[in-house]
Amino acid sequence: MNSVEGSSKLPATIAKPPVAVRVLCLGNDLLADDSLGIAFAEQFQQLAPADVEVVSTPESGFHLLDYVLNVQRLVVVDTVLTGAAAPGTIYAFYDHELQGVPGSSPHYVGLNETLALARQLDLKVAEEVVFLAVEACDCKTLGGEMHPAVAAAIPRLLTMVQEMMRDG
Repeated sequence: MNSVEGSSKLPATIAKPPVAVRVLCLGNDLLADDSLGIAFAEQFQQLAPADVEVVSTPESGFHLLDYVLNVQRLVVVDTVLTGAAAPGTIYAFYDHELQGVPGSSPHYVGLNETLALARQLDLKVAEEVVFLAVEACDCKTLGGEMHPAVAAAIPRLLTMVQEMMRDG
C-alpha cells in the first residue's frame, strides 16, 4: 500500500477501503525549506510498514480533502515558520490542540479548515490527526537549498514516525 503520490494523482480515497495509517507529507520541492515534506516522504517510503500509506503532495486547502478521508490515523509532516524557535525544531501536536486562527479569510483554506469542514459535513475523516511540523528558516526562495538545521530534522522525524507506527 506504500505509495508516494504527487499533485497529478489525487487518491480516490472515497472509493478505496479505509486505511489504518496515512503519512501525509506536505511541501514544495522548489521552495527551500518547504521541500522538507517531500524529502521526508522519499526517505520514509523505504522504511514504512506495508500497511502504512505514504503520500507526498504540494497541494493545500480543499485539495487535501481526499487525503484526510477514509483513514483512521493521519500523520502530517510539514514545515512551519513561526520565528519562535530555531530552524529544525520539531513540534508535535494533535489537530484538536490547535486553536482557530483569528481573522481567517474565505480566500485561504488550510488543512485545519479542511478537516473542520469534513467533520461538519459528517465525512469519514481521520479519527486521529498528528502534526509533525519543523521550524523552517526560508520557505519562499525558489530553487533555494534546505537550511542545514531543517535537513538535519529529517532523521529525527523518521525515528519519531517509526516509533508512532510501532506504538500504534
